[in-house]
Amino acid sequence: MTSAPERQRDPDRTKAEILEVAQQDFARHGYAGARVDEIAARMRTTKRMIYYYFGSKERLYIAVLEKAYAEVREMERAIEVEHLAPVEAIRTLAELTFDHHDLHRDFIKLVTIENIHRAEYIRKSHALANLGTPVLDLIEAILDAGTARGDFVTEADAIDVHMLISSLCFFRVANQHTFGALFGRDLTAPEHRARLRTMVGDTVVAYLWGSGA
Repeated sequence: MTSAPERQRDPDRTKAEILEVAQQDFARHGYAGARVDEIAARMRTTKRMIYYYFGSKERLYIAVLEKAYAEVREMERAIEVEHLAPVEAIRTLAELTFDHHDLHRDFIKLVTIENIHRAEYIRKSHALANLGTPVLDLIEAILDAGTARGDFVTEADAIDVHMLISSLCFFRVANQHTFGALFGRDLTAPEHRARLRTMVGDTVVAYLWGSGA
């Protein structure tokens, strides 16, 4: 049995554990459906303890969003493609984004939920407003190098390329259930993974090559 003094001695660990459980609940039930008392029960703690650290359900949800997006930014900063030729660099970036979305499906659910709320809670977060998007700088550098070498024909915008990569990787996870019900194919099934991962890279490269232009 975990004692209150133990949690008080390690507040950072307690907050991290609360955020982990809260992320699962918000991803599963949405903002409106998630219950702080249920999160507390899973933590074997009290609502009072959660409110002590986060103040309110809204602030807990915003903290979950901040955690999820911070993890994405950390992944973006960790990507090393500077040693690759532009075509392989953008393909690698697309495939690593595919891997991240595949492994962090709660993040996809949270983004979907926040879009339902028209980014209401993201807009309330100063941390997210100042977090930046390292991947845009990375894409810009790859595009500049590819254009200079003559590898890329399309006059591409970094945000557009980021959207293209994200949309292909995001759809597979976010729409797996409706797509499966309509077409009888589970896009997240293991037998489709390698093919779809390659397709994402091929699509982005084809766009930048100006295929069909």
